[in-house]
Amino acid sequence: MDLTFEKPVSERAVLAGLNADCFRADQTTTYETLDELEALLETAGGFCTGKVLQNRHTPDSHSFIGEGKALEVKMLVEATESTMVVFDNELSPGHIRALEEILGVTVLDRSALILDIFAQRAKTKEGRLQVELAQYKYLLPRLSGMGKSLSRQGGGIGTRGPGETKLESDRRHIRERIARLQSELEQVRHVRGVQRERRQKNSVPVVAIVGYTNAGKSTLLNQLTDAGIPANNRLFDTLDTTSRQLHVSDNLDVILSDTVGFIAKLPHHLVDAFRATLEELEYADLLLHVIDSADPNREEHIHVVDSLINKLAKPGTKVLRCYNKADLVSPVEIPIGEDVVKISAKTGAGMESLLKAIEDALGHSRHHVTVTMPYSMGGMVDTLHSGAQVLNVEYTADGIVVETILDPILYGKLKDYVTKEH
Repeated sequence: MDLTFEKPVSERAVLAGLNADCFRADQTTTYETLDELEALLETAGGFCTGKVLQNRHTPDSHSFIGEGKALEVKMLVEATESTMVVFDNELSPGHIRALEEILGVTVLDRSALILDIFAQRAKTKEGRLQVELAQYKYLLPRLSGMGKSLSRQGGGIGTRGPGETKLESDRRHIRERIARLQSELEQVRHVRGVQRERRQKNSVPVVAIVGYTNAGKSTLLNQLTDAGIPANNRLFDTLDTTSRQLHVSDNLDVILSDTVGFIAKLPHHLVDAFRATLEELEYADLLLHVIDSADPNREEHIHVVDSLINKLAKPGTKVLRCYNKADLVSPVEIPIGEDVVKISAKTGAGMESLLKAIEDALGHSRHHVTVTMPYSMGGMVDTLHSGAQVLNVEYTADGIVVETILDPILYGKLKDYVTKEH
């Protein structure tokens, strides 16, 4: 048990968790996941006053961590003048109600805390829609057991989002609201689809930046494209996807997209709600997996991101591992490989190597050429518009002159008509 008495803030929380033999690895609590929960709490604006880890074979049917350990947590709450207890595990409504009765303070679980952070962070209409949808999906099965939690609207961690009157309405109204939110997000997906088709028609590859939360994704996007995104040392600082054009080389331009950070035990309803954003991964031609080289839990976090990539990206999508903050660790601590790049997004070190790796992965054999075709090949212009990047078309006395960037297949078909290699 770890005690701290300082820094009074509006929300002082004891963190607790259960390490049970019957739990899967992604369900259980360890000292490392409690440390991450503390970082989440600080991101939400709270302060950790103590941590308690309970080891049991199975959860207690009434109080989750057992009556004795619950009373121990209650003593810690009183001694530290804490206002809430946050559990690292996902709790049932019955467990939340029982624990609030025993502890005498508000009880949240990890999912509720993450939802609160998302509610603070979402800025665009799309982001707010996705957060609200996730909140309702979280609350719907918990309505009958929320107890006094429903009256805690209006301030502090765990109270942002749908208001009291909405939460006290019956399930039918909440299901109707969920249906409306899903419909609005479907429209967002449709708009994204139209934009995506336009990019594909113009033959502009999409590169999506993925990684564990706070690994440096936004800093990298800023470094490469001057996107001007606030890049703070906070978990989940980016919720709303930002896309920018990146000039990789004379033969290659790409669309670079930032995505929401991944995290261990990310609630499934959040993944579902943010699918409109995360589907950028499904259509990406290349993924940049940004890794915090100095992260003490680096390998575990790599595994979390790899698992979500396998779930969300299309099979066979190439992944470049970008070991960020490489200047903070010894070179021997970073693996060497064909798809590995060492960078510092903050200082700009390694950017040339990264751009070369992107070009090698996407289009090292793309050709920037001017072709002059006879008018009898006019149908090829449509083919180029749909399957290549067309920069200019002129109809001259000598024929149809097209400046274009071709993949190897189209280049092979048209190489006899190439009049200039750029």
